[in-house]
Order: sequence, then structure tokens, then C-alpha cells
Amino acid sequence: MLWPKAVRGRLKTGTDQEIIQSYPYRSACPSTLWGELIGASAEELFFGGYTSYFLWTQVPALPETLRRKAAQGCRVRFLLGDPEGPATRQREEIEDVALTVSARIRMTLQQLDRLGRIEGVETRFSSPADAANHVSLSVFRFDGEALVTPHLARLAGHDSPLLHLRRRGEGGMFARFAEHGEELWTRGVPVSAG
Repeated sequence: MLWPKAVRGRLKTGTDQEIIQSYPYRSACPSTLWGELIGASAEELFFGGYTSYFLWTQVPALPETLRRKAAQGCRVRFLLGDPEGPATRQREEIEDVALTVSARIRMTLQQLDRLGRIEGVETRFSSPADAANHVSLSVFRFDGEALVTPHLARLAGHDSPLLHLRRRGEGGMFARFAEHGEELWTRGVPVSAG
């Protein structure tokens, strides 16, 4: 009664309050946001991008930050695609870009190798059975916030949309995407030291 229908239609209510911001392209999301979310996390960093290579170019001092977070007890996990897997080869054909999917995964693996063995930092490849589900949706979690990219058709990740979510309760969008990431992680294959 207090709010006219037109005003109520513009206010976020219920689980849509979890959507903090949406971007038509992942590349439109300020790189500072990635650094802020990583820096503010105390318990959980989950990088569930198929390649996640862009993090090393967008987040200043990422290796040092990851080392510090792990030393402070923050769990740091990277779920990547298998650079030799059939889903990776198929995605390379679809995207048809010079910087291939397998090269982007290898860039991330190289950066993780440079970190060295650090207690609290884990890396897995998505299982072959889950690779198609992983390559089409990236989920990055930072304690109670997430950045999610559904990959569109032939577009690379930076050209696909991104949602910034914040957990507001049980059963919302944040929880659904977090559960998706956990399901893929649980069935993932540990990356052997290279």
C-alpha cells in the first residue's frame, strides 16, 4: 500500500537481491573488483574458470596475495580444464582465436608452478565427464561473494557476460552456483606436479 506498483517493480526483493551488478562482458568488470574480492576473502578462494589465465594479468601481485592468503588459513582452489582434453580441443575449434584454450590453461599452470607447493593451495582438472559443464560456466568464489560467467556460443570468456553475486541466504543464486562449483571440484582430477 505504501509503495506504488511502479516503484515496487524497480526494487530488488527476495533472491534477486543477491545480484550486486551485472556486466554485458566479463572484460567490462573493473579489474580492481577482482583484487578487492580476493583481498577481502579470509576463508575461501575458488577459481573455477576453465582457464583462469586472465587473473595473472588483471590482479596486481596475485602470487604474493595467494601465498599470504594461504598462510593466513584461506583455502585457495583452482579448477581448470584439462589442456589435453577433448572438450578443450572442441572449444578451441569453436573460439578459433590465436591464444588457444590449451595455451591459456598452460599459462595458469605455469603461474601455479611458480608459486611452488603451498599448504592450502590446490589445483584440479575438471573430470572428463564434467568438462562440457565446466567450459560453459565459470564460477569464482570469494567467501560470500561470487563472479559468474556463462560462456556464450562462440565467444571467449572476456566477451561473455558476468554476474557479481553476494550470498543473502540459503537457496539463492549464490548457493546454486557455489554448489555447481563444488560438484565439479568433488569429481575433479588432481593435477600432478609438473
